[in-house]
Amino acid sequence: MKTIIITGGAGFIGSHVVRLFVQKYPDYHIVNLDALTYAGNLENLIDVVDKPNYTFVKADITDFAKITEVFDTYRPDGVIHLAAESHVDRSITDPFAFIRTNVMGTCNLLQAAKNLWQGNYEGKRFYHISTDEVYGALEKDGTFFTEQTKYAPHSPYSASKASSDHFVRAFHDTYGLPVVVSNCSNNYGSHHFPEKLIPLAINNIKHNRPIPVYGKGENVRDWLYVDDHARAIDIIFHKGKNGDTYNIGGNNEWTNIDLIRLLCRIMDAKLGRPEGTSAKLITFVTDRAGHDLRYAIDSTKLQRELGWHPSLQFEEGLEKTVDWYLANEAWVERITSGAYQEYYEKQYGNR
Repeated sequence: MKTIIITGGAGFIGSHVVRLFVQKYPDYHIVNLDALTYAGNLENLIDVVDKPNYTFVKADITDFAKITEVFDTYRPDGVIHLAAESHVDRSITDPFAFIRTNVMGTCNLLQAAKNLWQGNYEGKRFYHISTDEVYGALEKDGTFFTEQTKYAPHSPYSASKASSDHFVRAFHDTYGLPVVVSNCSNNYGSHHFPEKLIPLAINNIKHNRPIPVYGKGENVRDWLYVDDHARAIDIIFHKGKNGDTYNIGGNNEWTNIDLIRLLCRIMDAKLGRPEGTSAKLITFVTDRAGHDLRYAIDSTKLQRELGWHPSLQFEEGLEKTVDWYLANEAWVERITSGAYQEYYEKQYGNR
């Protein structure tokens, strides 16, 4: 049985990847390694918690001794590395937390994999998931991030991810470690921690609270449905070329204000409110420091070489996302109240 360690598997994207691999590959042993910091929620994986090919291990990737112990115990054939501090605002407040987790944590995993595999790389793979923010910012239109775009990070978060990307490639170039890297655009979908734009707006609209929008809402993002991202990770892990980078994007650009207005219309319809009701909640707030104007991913390489394509139009994906949050109000309430980790332990014990 092939063993795959997925780091950050209790988080937003990670839980979708864990679920996909556990259900699609019963002959794989999936080890979910997560420190269960504020964004880690094992309730995200209640549908696979009792699967025989799933194991959860609580561990912090910044603890090299513990990571070495986990690697020695489970002897993984592959690592899919999603664990990261990822909220830009938090990185501005505490950049050192991002350096510890995103840079040192990644280096710990690389060294542990190198030590375990000892140059016997047949059938082995270290897959590092990164972000489009390492590329910096684009002008309003006409250009896209490609795999050849020079790095120009502007926030402590993106700088820490850029550094970790460089270490992954350095371990490939120096030690021959079999690595792949992907850089993705903004994800949306179910199980997203409610501090992020879309789930925050959904929850605030439901409770008639102000919807904060930075600046004038002119910043542009390319939105990728999280299930499509998980499918891309599956394909890249199995078919990607060692040493290569793949950009994953939704080909789906929206200004923040247009996205929020669309979300307001969807929420009004779902909640039976007169159209325009939720839009009155939009509140413009002081712009974020170093706020990049536009991100847009060119995923031509991934589509051409590995055959991946996004499956949903944004309006359809956003409606599915809204439906999930409205159907899972208790999940949202446990997150916002802080009761989610205690709830899981009471319900499922140490599983």
